[in-house]
Amino acid sequence: MIRLRFPHIPFWLLTISVLAVSVQAAAAEPHESLLSNGMKVLLVEMPKAPVATVQVWYKVGSRNEVMGRAGLSHMLEHMMFKGTAKYPKGSFSRLIRKNGGMDNAFTSQDFTAYFENLAADRVQLALEMEADRMQGLILDQNELKTEREVVKEERRLRTEDDPQGALVEALFAQAYLSHPYHWPVIGWFGDLDAMTLDDLQRHYDTYYSPNNATLIVVGDIKAEQLLPTIKHLFEPIPRGPEPKPVATMEAEQKGERRFLLKREAQVPFVMMGYRVPNYTSEDSYALDVLESILSHGKSSRLYQSLVYDQKLSLAVGAEYGLMQTDPGLFYFYALVSPGQKVEVVEEALHKEIKRLQSEAPTEQELQRAKNQVEAARIFEQDSNFRHAMLLGQAESVGAGWRKVDQFLERIRAVTAKDVQRVAGQYLLEDSRTVGSLIPVTPKPAEPPTASVQQGKP
Repeated sequence: MIRLRFPHIPFWLLTISVLAVSVQAAAAEPHESLLSNGMKVLLVEMPKAPVATVQVWYKVGSRNEVMGRAGLSHMLEHMMFKGTAKYPKGSFSRLIRKNGGMDNAFTSQDFTAYFENLAADRVQLALEMEADRMQGLILDQNELKTEREVVKEERRLRTEDDPQGALVEALFAQAYLSHPYHWPVIGWFGDLDAMTLDDLQRHYDTYYSPNNATLIVVGDIKAEQLLPTIKHLFEPIPRGPEPKPVATMEAEQKGERRFLLKREAQVPFVMMGYRVPNYTSEDSYALDVLESILSHGKSSRLYQSLVYDQKLSLAVGAEYGLMQTDPGLFYFYALVSPGQKVEVVEEALHKEIKRLQSEAPTEQELQRAKNQVEAARIFEQDSNFRHAMLLGQAESVGAGWRKVDQFLERIRAVTAKDVQRVAGQYLLEDSRTVGSLIPVTPKPAEPPTASVQQGKP
């Protein structure tokens, strides 16, 4: 299934405050309801076009798995398309396409979500099918066997045959030694092979219940008219057991961790990760602005220094997402230019971090970064699908949808001193994990074995 990210959209120096006010005014506040079985419903009326998105978010991801079963949530996501008694295998997506829509799903560390984008007058069809598979999924051994191979091939494409993807996976495995952010969402081959139908059924029974889900519909709808339909379809589904909270928290890192990954690759690749707070800390907003200053666009500090001026890197950047259930990683990456050394590029990255720690960004630099962050959020809220994504992610990680409305206000309040302070507080050498991809020479292809034709006696 698809793998979604939440990229920032570069939007250069505009009078963005005016645009922000106009778009925010147009974004209606969700109509929130709590069904008798514990399922939260968020309905947002966006009558710009006769379309809508239906999304069901379950509070389960790779962080809810156990040692030896990495990838279970992602595997179950695949199995959710294998059918029920009412809608057999293949009929779900076929019916959505027949009605002019599209559907898919995605799994992350913190959640699993399913969506249908379709005409507004076809919303009830999507709701009927989502309610049906919330309680009626049929898990079959033969389907598991087939889908296991599909997921393994997906892993080969994303990780085994992608050196940079392999380095990202290794970085998280080294940065988190006890917390389940340690293992990859897609799982490891050994765990995928060991996965059983009982594992999937137990995961489904534990987490796929209405009290562990959020239903979101955004588009050309009338909340008062749609809510009775939702209650009719979903309230008969019984409340499930309350999933046990993840109790394992990562201990404070007491020193730098380093590792090398040797793979067939064209050029080296270096990454540096720092464990930082999530949305529960006010510092998360300053960290978000810090990421923009360092890595968004060709005017960012990292691009100007490492790519444009020193020509050390072919690509460089940073990633941080504050909407996570537990504290995540703020990580840097750089694709090393041919002929350059990994150590030199790593030092150049570290130099830019130290410069921000000792020298606050200029007001022009700070405002440009805020403009970029605000523009990305504004365009997300102007899309039915992306707006629902923001609400679903906030609900699923525990922040609550109101955090979405507070985001721009918090970003605007960030000062240059805040950015400098969080850089000095969290981007420390003793708490970082550094990984380097070292290219190795491809093994020579083995000559084909000569076939021997035996003659008749």
